[in-house]
Amino acid sequence: MGLIDSHAHLTYPEFAGRIEDVLAQCRAAGVDKVITIGTSLSDARQAIELARQYPTRIHAAVGFHPHEADKVSEADLMEMGELWADPRVVALGEMGLDYHYGFANRENQKKVFSRQLELARGREKPLVIHCREALDDAVPLLVNQGFTNQPVVFHCFTGTRAEADRISEHGWRISFTGIVTFPKSGDLQEIAKVYPADRLIVETDSPYLSPVPVRGVRPNEPAHVAHVARFLAELRGISFDELAAQTSANTNRFFRLTQPTA
Repeated sequence: MGLIDSHAHLTYPEFAGRIEDVLAQCRAAGVDKVITIGTSLSDARQAIELARQYPTRIHAAVGFHPHEADKVSEADLMEMGELWADPRVVALGEMGLDYHYGFANRENQKKVFSRQLELARGREKPLVIHCREALDDAVPLLVNQGFTNQPVVFHCFTGTRAEADRISEHGWRISFTGIVTFPKSGDLQEIAKVYPADRLIVETDSPYLSPVPVRGVRPNEPAHVAHVARFLAELRGISFDELAAQTSANTNRFFRLTQPTA
């Protein structure tokens, strides 16, 4: 079973006109599938189109990134809700809160996140959460909207053990990017070392966050998720093949990855 990059941005300019090359690199690295994330309406449409063009290799997850919050109208939210019904959309998001950057007003972020959660209820698709320095606000919003013990992943987790435990207490999970390979990520590595095997998911967040040994390479490629997996296998004292099989099984199960029939 090949690896899956559970979070990439194939619609970004760094990959324009070179999707075939990206997928060829994935194939060479043993990466079977990529979930591409749409973060605005136009980006979401492009993500879904890529999933239509490459139904066995690319799946889409779409939603409004918190950086977009100042620009999102109710009509936009309704249109995103319509896109969520597409069978090529395997998850809703990334959505959430980002207090690290000042790209959008915090109150607007909370309103857009909360509204997306309202629209997501009952759709039976997992949520992809972007949460940076905002866990104290994100958790109550998810709980109040009824997402306790529902399929929710906090992507690109870089928090503390206490934060990882708080996420797990609600039945949610975290995923690991190339940041876990960085020499100064000792605390994150300690979390990854003991994280439950049946919940482990890997991603690149490409074109960002190139892992060791290709740190500094731009753009980060979905194929580089193999480096994340190899590092985690060594960290956890298991074989690369075992780690790859476990994370792929987890990702397939969590996102219910199947080939669309329409």
